[in-house]
Amino acid sequence: MLSFLAGLSIGLVCLLIVWQRSSARRKALFERIPIQPEAQFFSYEAQIASAIANQSTTVSDLQAEVDEANRVLQCSPLGYLKVDEENRLLWCNARARQLLGIEQTDYTAPKLLLAIARSYELDQLIEETRTTQAECKKDWTLRSISPDPANVLEGPVYPLSGYGIPLSRGNVGVFLENRQEAVMLAQQRDRWTSDVAHELKTPLTSIRLVGETLLNRIDPSLTTWADRLLREVNRLSALVDDMLSLSHLEQQQPQRLEDTDLVGVLHQAWQSLEPQAKLQEKCLDYQGPDSAIALVNRGLIYRMVINLLDNALKYSPLGQTIHAQLQASSRGTVPGMQLDVFDYGEGFLEKDLPYVFDRFYRSDMSRSRSGQEAISKGTGLGLSIVQKIVESHQGTVQAQNHPDTGGAWLQVWLPQSLAQADLR
Repeated sequence: MLSFLAGLSIGLVCLLIVWQRSSARRKALFERIPIQPEAQFFSYEAQIASAIANQSTTVSDLQAEVDEANRVLQCSPLGYLKVDEENRLLWCNARARQLLGIEQTDYTAPKLLLAIARSYELDQLIEETRTTQAECKKDWTLRSISPDPANVLEGPVYPLSGYGIPLSRGNVGVFLENRQEAVMLAQQRDRWTSDVAHELKTPLTSIRLVGETLLNRIDPSLTTWADRLLREVNRLSALVDDMLSLSHLEQQQPQRLEDTDLVGVLHQAWQSLEPQAKLQEKCLDYQGPDSAIALVNRGLIYRMVINLLDNALKYSPLGQTIHAQLQASSRGTVPGMQLDVFDYGEGFLEKDLPYVFDRFYRSDMSRSRSGQEAISKGTGLGLSIVQKIVESHQGTVQAQNHPDTGGAWLQVWLPQSLAQADLR
């Protein structure tokens, strides 16, 4: 009997320990599971049933949101595709299949994207997005070719823009946009602009000659009107010349590159503007090497520099200094050379910064202390020409306000393939 009681006691102790451990696990589980306030006084079984019902509702709502997002992506006018860490296609919408010529619709066994869509630029965009873990953009011309070696057929050729987005677990999402219509509209605009500029050039020259002839033959009391006519004709002629320059740059005609001293070009451009600068009591402060040789188109670079300096002169207060700095600089892993031009004006408005390189852009009159005078002298194409010249040299240009002077700050960067490391 004693042995029986001892065994029973041991069994009850073991049962109590097991029950306490089970209660502790249930308690920990309930702490992790959200329980509705009204269900807290129910039994454990009822609380678990309530939590399961709530979780099922939440899962159903999340699945509905996922399905809705997939429907939106499927109907989107932009192409969208998603690849895993090994660049295998996980999913893409109908627009992406149309743009890339993808026939696959079953994604249970993902295939390598490059095997079903022959676009090496797209592959590079995905790798860059995954490596940098940042949103990346790339423009290229897609020349679609059938991946079937037995039936090689070339598809349509059109420009694409890709926007890479880093996702979790090494996945990458890419939005694709067909830019064919935008490119065609831009070409039509450029062709129309060039035609109008050519048509205006001859009559403007004739009007200027007539005005100059009349200036010496009319009554002295009327010369003010003749001078005003000539000023407006000269402004229109400058506008036509700028429009023709833009048209020439956008045609991307072959350039004649030569070794050019950028410092010499900078001083030469300032000499052309120095008479105007002396009238306004302004001077140039240059900081940088005495010589910087680059393989560029000298005429275009001269035009770029003179536009930058002229822009600073127009919008800088009387008696102030125009600053220009030249130094070695890199963009990521690409070495190059940077030219900074900034003034003491009131700078760009924040809302205008994204548009300063647009055609016929005009900042607010507060950008200049001479207000209407500065606006009347400009054509609104100077910075657009600067951007086109820089892009034709595979460089970049940025506009912002200088932190020290508060004036406009324009930064031009040229890659080392053009800007040689010859700084003296």
